[in-house]
Parts: sequence; C-alpha cells; structure tokens
Amino acid sequence: MDVSELLRNRVSMPKLQAPAPDQRTMEDCYQAAVRAPDHGRLKPWRFMQITGNGLDRLGQLYLDAENFDAVKNNGEEVSEIRKNKLLSMPHRAPMIVVVIAKVEAHPKVPKEEQLMAAACAAFGLSVSLYGKGYGCMWRTGGMAYHPMVKMGLGLAEGEEIVGYMYIGTPDCTPKTPKLLEIDDFLTKWE
Repeated sequence: MDVSELLRNRVSMPKLQAPAPDQRTMEDCYQAAVRAPDHGRLKPWRFMQITGNGLDRLGQLYLDAENFDAVKNNGEEVSEIRKNKLLSMPHRAPMIVVVIAKVEAHPKVPKEEQLMAAACAAFGLSVSLYGKGYGCMWRTGGMAYHPMVKMGLGLAEGEEIVGYMYIGTPDCTPKTPKLLEIDDFLTKWE
C-alpha cells in the first residue's frame, strides 16, 4: 500500500483487543512518529507506554483525580458507577501511549508550533501502527488536562498531554472511509 492509500484508508479504531504490538514493532513506529515536522529541531515530544498493571495504575490515577475534585466541590466522592468507569477506561485497549509535548521557551518557535509538532508525532504513530495492521484511537478528555493526572504521570513543567493513543488489534474489520468532496474543504487562489 502506498503512503497516500494508507492515509486515505486510516481510521480510528474504538474497539481494540490483545495482542498489542510487540516492542520491536513499537520501536519502529516511534521512529516513524519522530519524523514529524519540527521547527527548530526541538524534538518537542516524548512517549509514555502503558501496559499490564500500568493500565490499572492509570485508572486509579483517573479515579484519584476525579475524587479529589468531587470532594473539593461537593464533599463526596464519585458514585460507584463513575468509579468503575474511571477504573476501566484504560482497559479499552491492551496498550496506551501517552503522547506528551515538551514545550520550552524559544525565541523563534512558539508554544503552539511545539504542540502541533507533538500532535504530528501522535498522528505519525497512529498511521504507522495502522500500516502494520494495528488499531489506534486517539483520545483526550478531562484526564488529559487534569493537573493531578499530569503530576501523577510525572510530567515536568511545560509538558502537556497531547493525547492518549489506545493501541491494539482491531476486533472488527475497519470500514473503508468514504472519500470527501474536495470542494468541501479546499479553497483556491489563482
């Protein structure tokens, strides 16, 4: 499959199961991801790979963060239903890669460009995994921005979570995406 075909056919896969890619496959995909556009060659990204018991720890971190907010705001912890949901969220896939933007002060490369470079790295990871037959679902939500989650994951000053990349084997055949009408998103100046 050529690159254009790969990009045209890539879809997000919300239903993922084991096995996750092996470490050699992931290393190859990381090498592809870090070829993202990078103004200033800052390499403003890093990856945190979470599997096994790490998924349980991530769920507990989500629960602790939301309980902290709930107690602070209304004096009670989250409901049992919400607790179970938070604990199970990381188990939507056998592997999660947290893509982290390492933003630094730079006279020529603003924060926004560094965040975009990290997002491009996340997309490169997604496409590379798709090309190897794995599924990926890029998720964010409140747990990507919660200060307690960032602290629990060990993010440094200036680091931001770009996304949680849920990774595994698709548990269904992905549908071929419908091609969009070019005129819906292309403006020409001639």
